[in-house]
Amino acid sequence: MTNTPSNDPALNNSTEQLTLVTQLKRAELFNGRAAMLGIVIGIVVEGLTGFGIAHQIGLGALVDGYAACRTQFLPFCF
Repeated sequence: MTNTPSNDPALNNSTEQLTLVTQLKRAELFNGRAAMLGIVIGIVVEGLTGFGIAHQIGLGALVDGYAACRTQFLPFCF
């Protein structure tokens, strides 16, 4: 979808604007529900396995490196 200004003459038809707004609302509703479902699944898997969400998506090394740096287990911090 392109960024079309609301004063564009191509959108003078109110039914066309209503269709675009309806599609946008539907897409945003779906995105919100998908995000909420993803967070809930991540928390459930964290409870079952003990691995945090960062570890589940492959960023565990960054989190572990930061924790080691904060507790001075590493001779350098990034």
